[in-house]
Amino acid sequence: MKRKNLLVQFLAILMAAAMTACGNIPEGAGPSGSANTNAPKERDSVVIAIGSEPETLDPTQGWGHGNAPIVQSTLVKYTSQLTFENDLATGYELSPDGLVWTFTIRDNAFFTDGEKVTASDVAFTLETAKAARGSVDLTYMESAVAKDGATVEITLSQPTSIFLNTLASVGIVPEHAYGEEYGRSPIGSGPYKFVEWKPQEQILFTANEDYYGGAPAIKNVAVVFMSEDAALAAVQAGEVDVAYSSATLGSTQVEGYRVEAISSADNRGFTLPVLPDEGKTTESGNPVGNNVTCNLEIRQAAAYAIDRQQVADVALNGFARPAYSENDGMPWNNPQVKIDTDPDYARRLLADAGWSDTDGDGIVEKDGLKAEFTCVYPSGDSVRQAVAMAAAQQVEAVGIKINVEGVSWDELARRMFSDAVMMGWGSSIPNETYYLYRSEGALLDDFYNPEGYQSETTDSYLRAAMEALTPEEANESWKKVQWDGTTGTAMQGECPWVWIVNLDHVTYIREGLSIGEQPLHGHGHGLPLIQNLQEWAWTA
Repeated sequence: MKRKNLLVQFLAILMAAAMTACGNIPEGAGPSGSANTNAPKERDSVVIAIGSEPETLDPTQGWGHGNAPIVQSTLVKYTSQLTFENDLATGYELSPDGLVWTFTIRDNAFFTDGEKVTASDVAFTLETAKAARGSVDLTYMESAVAKDGATVEITLSQPTSIFLNTLASVGIVPEHAYGEEYGRSPIGSGPYKFVEWKPQEQILFTANEDYYGGAPAIKNVAVVFMSEDAALAAVQAGEVDVAYSSATLGSTQVEGYRVEAISSADNRGFTLPVLPDEGKTTESGNPVGNNVTCNLEIRQAAAYAIDRQQVADVALNGFARPAYSENDGMPWNNPQVKIDTDPDYARRLLADAGWSDTDGDGIVEKDGLKAEFTCVYPSGDSVRQAVAMAAAQQVEAVGIKINVEGVSWDELARRMFSDAVMMGWGSSIPNETYYLYRSEGALLDDFYNPEGYQSETTDSYLRAAMEALTPEEANESWKKVQWDGTTGTAMQGECPWVWIVNLDHVTYIREGLSIGEQPLHGHGHGLPLIQNLQEWAWTA
């Protein structure tokens, strides 16, 4: 597709599909990049460029995981302060033992095919998500049962402190219209209706005029999938209204657009295999272990050698902040995880463990083993490449050589159990700590714990956090997962991760468009951006 024709083609598709789905669009409406100079000031359409295409729009399969699924409604939703408020639910009760949740459903919510949303739909959604065993973890749910049309009772096998966090990202699907193709053509009761999906090109949405929360101001939305370079070029050509970019490109100024650096919990750092190479493989046959990174002093020395602020300022143009854990700044973060950059201490750690530069090449060795390993990152990801190379340069100054290599995602998935990975996670919910460090999740094919970290002490704190009856009680255990004064997942502890930066989500926005008060973004290339789409509006 030629870039100069991009807007015309996308807009034509958008308008044609939207007219088919919801009637005629007012004359002159469209993205401000349109050549129509007579377009009214009250525009109602946007074209958004993002870099990551979802695999599905089915919430039971993971759509909206960690964010709000805009096509579907959720029982509860996050506020910008990371507290909860009702959405489909008008209220809920929790039994004293923390096992039974009873939700009452609003009576004015309808799916876009006209059918009313009922408690039966809620129960069906949760049971379907549990059976799917995907990114929505409901293994601790025993049952979800509709007691009547407006009441659903959910029974858990154990108290689970993260249950509301899970419900806030599980959109409710219609039991009467759910099938194998739902994820490609969904029906929901959320602020937007699905119109069309052209794989590897775009997804089109239109406003749900009957949404119980009020019809959104932006009526027609085209989400187009572009690489970072292509998205910036589309901004420079005036072909899109919003584009998720990257820290490495965000310093480019474009007339008619502003750049917003949206705070996020989206982090980047090295995962370091903690197991030695003993010729073992995962169940999928991938090699496990690394004889260099299995040494704690290597992992810790790398952590102390890195000047995180310098990486943020130089490699990422200031669009990042130092990271010390998977949950910096969250109520469940342990502030003791913060470490100072200290190359001298890093060198002492290595020397005390018997590593020395015997041949004068600048790389320490021990028993004939060089302190050298490879870190892979997904090719084409300029941010991960920049962070990895900047950090590797700093780590080499203390005698550890990291060879940075860009590979495909498929190859990365094969090598992540035996090589370091420039990995990214980050979420505004505590679930992530649980999945990153639980022993039973080690060496699975889901990217969470490829380093193979296992600890009975950590597992005990994770269980306590999950089974807590109050957030305050849970937070104390989450903090001990990281550091209990003696051990933990922190970099001064077992250090399965070397955390480096928390990214700002760099976004180009056409002047005159408000994207509302953005919630704290989790990990994701652009999808967190649209979770509050119903708050967007043209103001000029």
